[in-house]
Amino acid sequence: MARNNNIHPGIAGLKPYQPGKPVDELTRELGITDIVKLASNENPRGPGPAVRRAIQAQFEDMSRYPDGSGYNLRRALVDKLGIEADQITLGNGSNDVLDLIARVTVQPGDEAIVSQHSFVVYRIAVACAGGTLVTVPARDHGADLIAMQGAITERTSTIFLANPNNPTGTWVNKDALLSFLRAVPKHVWVVLDEAYFEYSEHPDYPNGLELLNDFPNLVVTRTFSKAYGLAASRVGYSVSQADFADLLNRARQPFNVNSLGLAAATAALSDDQYLAESREINAAGLARLSEGLGAMGFDYIPSLGNFISFDCGEDGAKVYQKLLQEGVIVRPIAEYELPTFLRVSVGLDYENERFLNALKKVCDR
Repeated sequence: MARNNNIHPGIAGLKPYQPGKPVDELTRELGITDIVKLASNENPRGPGPAVRRAIQAQFEDMSRYPDGSGYNLRRALVDKLGIEADQITLGNGSNDVLDLIARVTVQPGDEAIVSQHSFVVYRIAVACAGGTLVTVPARDHGADLIAMQGAITERTSTIFLANPNNPTGTWVNKDALLSFLRAVPKHVWVVLDEAYFEYSEHPDYPNGLELLNDFPNLVVTRTFSKAYGLAASRVGYSVSQADFADLLNRARQPFNVNSLGLAAATAALSDDQYLAESREINAAGLARLSEGLGAMGFDYIPSLGNFISFDCGEDGAKVYQKLLQEGVIVRPIAEYELPTFLRVSVGLDYENERFLNALKKVCDR
């Protein structure tokens, strides 16, 4: 294509986001039908019965636009989280909200700080807003908050921090986060991405919502795509000070969350049993994957999410291709500057065992 000076340079320089390979794609490519997908950090259980009923009830109104305000879901979040409705911004997944935040806080010439190995969507959102991404080297594969603090300049507008981080599973504890927030200038926005919050049960893991009153420049994002099992519905949200949420909602596209997603997420919030069972399954699966990887001699990064990343000791893409031949889909993470690593999501018991057996076979362990 001929060069066109009217093309946004930040977007022209981006590489498209590479999602986990779909099951149907692997079937088309290799003719394999017995496939386990552990590539996208999804809840392997499928949605709960309350969600299924809520989705079914929406079918008669499929010709109607959804409630643009998401009233019922916002009220459910208020009741569940103890926040105010005017603090909430709903999105088409939390990715949508992260993009909104960048559009509101990052102007051309501004800098946004992230940690090395952090979620690639931050990079996309900042580039599309015309900002400059400042990547701070990681420490032990996780965010080095002291170094990130030292990277703040007069041009810094926003800091993105995932807790826990995807794809490494690393996290920062409450004391470290508090020290960091106290040191960040009040005019710099701190976006705390808690996509895996519901899985993170360590006693020192901080709840970002509890810090909002003390830090008006803090924005917390969460999603229904992980522990709540609604990845296909694409529903996420942020919680912030009401005046900032008002700005996000001005920039938000009309009807950005569909009716099925709104109904599903509202129902999911009421199903405490489903969430508790999902946590239990994940904890057991994460322990099994850690044990299995360790027994085969692989170094792995301890994780607080529903996935674990491990060092293959060779080109991760090659091991990934070998696993595909065994009908097991995981995620290579070379784009996160971890070329010898693979990330595997926690599955059901038989899926975890299928992965471990396939890995042992292809790596001759």
